[in-house]
Formats: sequence, structure tokens, C-alpha cells
Amino acid sequence: MLITGKHLHRRTFLRGLGAAVGLPLLDSMTPALATAATAAKVPNRLLFTYIPIGAVMEEWFPTGGERDFQFRRILKPLTPFKDDLCVIGGLDHHNGYALGDGGGDHARAGACYLTGVHPKKTAGADIQAGISADQIVAERWKSETRFGSLELGCDDTRTVGACDSGYSCAYQNSVSWRTPSSPMPPETNPRTVFERLFGSEDLSLPADVRARRLAARKSILDFVNEDSKRLSLDLGAADKRKLDEYLYAVREIEKRIEGAEKDQTQFKPSIDKPAGVPVLFADYLKLMFDIQLLAIQADLTRVTTFMIGREGSQRTYEEIGIPEPHHPLTHHRNNAENIEKITQINQFHAKQFAYFLDKLKTTKEGDGSLLDHSMVVYGSGIADGNQHSHENLPMIVAGRGNGAIQPGRYLTYAKGTPTTNLWLTLLDRMDVHPENIGDSTGRLQHLTGL
Repeated sequence: MLITGKHLHRRTFLRGLGAAVGLPLLDSMTPALATAATAAKVPNRLLFTYIPIGAVMEEWFPTGGERDFQFRRILKPLTPFKDDLCVIGGLDHHNGYALGDGGGDHARAGACYLTGVHPKKTAGADIQAGISADQIVAERWKSETRFGSLELGCDDTRTVGACDSGYSCAYQNSVSWRTPSSPMPPETNPRTVFERLFGSEDLSLPADVRARRLAARKSILDFVNEDSKRLSLDLGAADKRKLDEYLYAVREIEKRIEGAEKDQTQFKPSIDKPAGVPVLFADYLKLMFDIQLLAIQADLTRVTTFMIGREGSQRTYEEIGIPEPHHPLTHHRNNAENIEKITQINQFHAKQFAYFLDKLKTTKEGDGSLLDHSMVVYGSGIADGNQHSHENLPMIVAGRGNGAIQPGRYLTYAKGTPTTNLWLTLLDRMDVHPENIGDSTGRLQHLTGL
């Protein structure tokens, strides 16, 4: 990183007519005569990606040892990032089991995932789970960023009514909980997320009014154009290039959302496509990943949760030749054809996650990349969807967490190790040190490789 004579504040925004566009880390944000340690200091991030209904575990965990492991089919798309991630085995969520409450494994898997708490079985307003790991971090860093956290998803986000054997829909539709009785429902509309991040639209207005305003305007960048020109006059060549690349990425995402809004094709099964949502699920996932990347690149937030699907998801995958809903397929009863379809769905998810890792790795920040300065969790609260098991869960941690994680390893912990022990360990790397999270029993050893 260069040390410049002009110091631009890290939380500088381009502003104009209600819009506020955050900036990526620029060389000119490093104070003149700063020490090497100060110049290298960039924020750490904690990003959670949740996959629904577990995986075909026989095709999930690698073969081989800690460092000479080889991916099986499901994780093959992650091969280019083998040295950038840890595959972790042996972690359990004991509180995902019934414990006398009968059916409802999908609800418990979602509610328990980041809280480690067995949720109260109710379909009413008296829901009760726990404070989730992401929200503990968000509370610590919210004063440093525009948003304490960002919650995204790609499935129905109902939080009222019963969805799973007497459990409230809130449990399986949210993995983020601000308080034990307050879930943080994920936002599923890319347009709404975009407007929230850059503040260019009054979201309290009726949808038809917002639609007319959107149709009449050009781009969010038009609002901040003058501010952008003024800033560029004081930037060096490298910073100008970084700013141009970042604003180009903002505009590309905006154009993809606009394209999705113009496409009136319907989803299958027969539900109208929400405004701003691409028809192809792969495009939808990539758009949501790219929005997250913009948010952390501009330090708008340091904590995200992204539910690829809610627990018990009924999504179909016709774009890869699988027209049957996801959840029923997982109850395969050892039917080879259905197991193969679930394996293909699991691999499809991994392929989209690989896209995100590639974006993080190729986006430069400071003396490294966004992936170097992040801890990216990919996993589920269910292992085998056929058996509804909650032990030896599928789990990956990618990135180096500003040097806190030593990747390129396959780690297996003793049976019965709570998943919340991993959360405690990652929170330490975010300079957040709770005594416990849910059923945690301590920190994980060896994750840093020390």
C-alpha cells in the first residue's frame, strides 16, 4: 500500500440528492508518514452463507489428510480455492434435535444454527431462540459502519404462522437473531437491498410510486456525479483507477437489477417473480453475492448472513435439469436417482459459492484481497437431510481473517464438539469475546495452525 501526503477518511461517501455511495479502501485513506502496521490495517469481516437441508455427506467431506486432502464431487467447484479455505468436520448442533419436542428439524436447524439454542416450540408470537453470533459482532462494530449487519436470502421470508410441525415460520426462515425473540428476516429483493445500501430511494413510499420514480431516472451514479468529479481531482492515478473500477461495479449491479425488473417471466412453480429478481437462480445468487461484495468493499458493514434457501426449501432447479422441489428430494430413502439429484443441487450451490470466493480473491484491498481480510463461513444446520441429522455438519471457513486463520486444511474435531465453539473462535478474530454462545464449551484449537 502506498502512503500518500493527502489523507482521505475511510468513511468518505459520495453524496447527492439523497444518495450516498461508500468508497473502497484507497491509498489516499492512509495517513502520511503512517507506520507499516497502520498502513496495513484493514477491517476484518465475518460473512455467513447458509445452505438449506444439508448435503449428501458421502460426497461432501474430502479424502486424504489435513493438507493433502482432495475434494469429492460436491466441493469440486472449490478446487481453485483449496489453499484459501478450511473444511471442518465433527461439529454438532445438539440443540437441533427434538429433545422431547417431536418433529420440526428444519425449524430447529435454522433457529439453532448461529444461536446454539433449542427454540421454543410455538407457532405464535411467543417465539424464543437466542442471540446469534452475527448479531453479537454487529453490536460491537455498528458504530464503525453504516450498517451493523446485512441479512440476505433467496426464499420466502414469512415470520408468522406455522411452517414446520408446530414451529413458527420465523425459525426456519431466519438464521440471524437480534434478541431471543427478534429474528432478523433476510431481504430477498436485490433492488430493495441496493436502495438500502446507497440510500437513493424512499422505501416508505408505495411500490407503484417508487416504480414510477425508478423508471424516470437514469442511474444512482448520476446523483453523485459531481461529488465523484471533485474527489477525482485530488486522487492519484492508482486511486482513480480503483474508484473507476468500483463505480463501474456499482453500475453493473444496477443494470442487472434493472434488467431483471423488465423481464416479466415467472418463476416455477407458478409464483410471480419479485421485482429485481433474475429468472435464473444462478444469476440471482451471483447478484446477491455481488451486492455483499460491494457492501464490505465500501465498509458499509462487516457482518453478513446470506440464506441461499430457507430450511425445508421447496425450490426447483430446472436450470440444471431437476424439476422436483428440493425438500422432498432429500427424503430419498436411499433411492439412487434422488440421491444423485441432491448431489447435483449441492454441487450447484458450491459452484455459486466459488463465484463469490473468486470475486473476493480478485478484489484487491490494501496489501492483499478482500478474501485475505475476511472469514467466510459456508454450511448448514442439517447434515443428512434424509435422516435430519445435526451432527458432523457440513462446514467450510474460507479466507485468512487478516492472518487469524491458516487455510488450506481439512480439520476434524471430536464427536460432540458444538458448532458454537467455532463461532466463539471466529468472534475472537473479530475482537469480540463473549463468554459463551448457546451451548458452546470453549474455543476450537488448531484453526489458526499455531
